[in-house]
Amino acid sequence: MDRGCNELHYPNMKNIPVYALYGEQVATQDWLHWETIPTRSRVHSYRIALHRHEQFFQVLHLTHGRAEVRLDDGRFEIAGEGVVVAPALSVHGFAFSPDVEGIVVTLMERDLAGLGLDLPGPMVLRGPSHAVGEALDRLIAEADRPERAHAVAMKAHLTLLLVALERAQHASRPESELAGRALLHARAFRALVDRQFRQTRMIGDYAAQLGVSQTHLNRVCRQVLGASALEVIERRIALEARRMLLFSGRSIKEIGAELGYEDPAYFSRVLTRVLGMAPGVFRKSGLG
Repeated sequence: MDRGCNELHYPNMKNIPVYALYGEQVATQDWLHWETIPTRSRVHSYRIALHRHEQFFQVLHLTHGRAEVRLDDGRFEIAGEGVVVAPALSVHGFAFSPDVEGIVVTLMERDLAGLGLDLPGPMVLRGPSHAVGEALDRLIAEADRPERAHAVAMKAHLTLLLVALERAQHASRPESELAGRALLHARAFRALVDRQFRQTRMIGDYAAQLGVSQTHLNRVCRQVLGASALEVIERRIALEARRMLLFSGRSIKEIGAELGYEDPAYFSRVLTRVLGMAPGVFRKSGLG
């Protein structure tokens, strides 16, 4: 059912709701949030509509029941056991059977990005994934019962989770049309943006480093990330600007200069477009 299916297109990502956790516009997040799959899906008649997260990386581990998964441009079915990975910005939705069992763990993608490993892209793995389940269980146990050296232990468990996901993906046969050169280019581009967004916003600079044309890079970004290359860059800049607006006393002009914008008015227009409100209004609102 999943092969050759390209039903979802996102010419305007504003049509896809952005949630902290599904059904919540704002949520407080420390290391992670976890809950059983029925906890939230039961409230919504076991159907989670298409949505996306700007900052969150989610892992669903199903151990019983059935699920129909919509993940970016693909549709997949899981019967029994399986794993779904939905990184930040990926569009996803679910329809579960009432007897579904399993957990969903929500992490801050920035915590994973700082571990020195490549982050998994959107993926669906069908069948038993004991190593992933064990890694999630250990992570949750440490989060729920913190002891000495908690921060170090959390980083270690997050690293082991990424390793378990990488090994599980390698051991499984390809399950998604997202796998392949387009996904690799999109992942590499996002990694470059994370490292260089303060230095350059020129699409040509990134395309040259990836060895592709600007046209191809834009096509890949729209196909995999649902946004143009420039929109991906501006969203990353806006994410950093949001943190600085909320947690620093710097002026908007100073924040813009640090992020590479010499023209404060242009910087404000960019943030207003991405945030949906002027940066001064955003700062006063306290939205995180």
